Amino acid sequence: MPTAFVTGATGFLGLNVVEQLAASDWDVTALHRPTANLNYLEVFPVTLVTGAIDDAASLKDAIPANVDAVFHVAGDTSLWSGANAQQNRTNIDGTCNMVDAALAAGAKRFIHTSSIAAYGSIPEPFDETATQCGGRSWINYFRSKFQGEQEVRKGIESGLDAAILNPPHIVGRYDTRSWARMIVMVDNQKLPGVPPGGGSFTHGEAVGKAHLAAFESGRTGENYLLTGVDSNYVEFVKIIGELLGRKVPKRAAPGVLLKLIGRVNTAIAAFSGKEPDISPEGAALVCEHPYITSTKAKDELGFEAVDLRTMVEDSFNWLKQEGMLTAK
Repeated sequence: MPTAFVTGATGFLGLNVVEQLAASDWDVTALHRPTANLNYLEVFPVTLVTGAIDDAASLKDAIPANVDAVFHVAGDTSLWSGANAQQNRTNIDGTCNMVDAALAAGAKRFIHTSSIAAYGSIPEPFDETATQCGGRSWINYFRSKFQGEQEVRKGIESGLDAAILNPPHIVGRYDTRSWARMIVMVDNQKLPGVPPGGGSFTHGEAVGKAHLAAFESGRTGENYLLTGVDSNYVEFVKIIGELLGRKVPKRAAPGVLLKLIGRVNTAIAAFSGKEPDISPEGAALVCEHPYITSTKAKDELGFEAVDLRTMVEDSFNWLKQEGMLTAK
């Protein structure tokens, strides 16, 4: 039975990874913070260990010796400048700590969950051969994901056998904080408008499966863009409205309006200390529409894209099952 150590196991994507590992009869050790909600993770046959990736000392005894695979899924996806310091501790320092701990434990493979954010804002279609410019972005999430990858590459230079996965927008079950928020806003009839951009949407379950495939077939030091289905946000919201039986806007809101809201919200957040729903960084991102043209993950990992409705239905059905929606 292969052994795995998973970070971020209580989160949206982490739960999808754990689910796939459990279905494939892996012996899973899952790292969690002392205050984490374990309700969903405890459903799976895993060994729970307490610690945090930004606490290097807590990792020393957490990772099993000679573990077959470390799946480093934990990450901070905040798009608010007020959270930059903590985001850097998680995405950069935490990744450095995980690389060091994996090397010390003699981990056989290290699968790092990054993001297309590491590539930055590229106006033309791109694949893994594109030069990553996330490190020069004004958005800290982009910079921190790029720099996190550099920590993995330092580990590779020291003998770590690591591959890097770069998913775009992830949609699916176990999500409460990412794109599921849009489903909840439509359900509560509080969606302020539909963003004018779009991008590649990919299924959480498919990304979970890709982690196992990367362990088996991913090449050391290689990036794999887990491209899904290209769509705009108007179509995304249209599907949500159909599932909920709610009326939704048929046209996108002006990008300039979203950016104005982001600036106002940031000024308010400076006093409240609470992360805004729409920040300048978030507004800028949803006004973009990156095009990803990679077939590498399909060819080397057997990655299969899932249609947009299926992934939205998966998220919707899970939210409904958990009593998080009011629509019948």
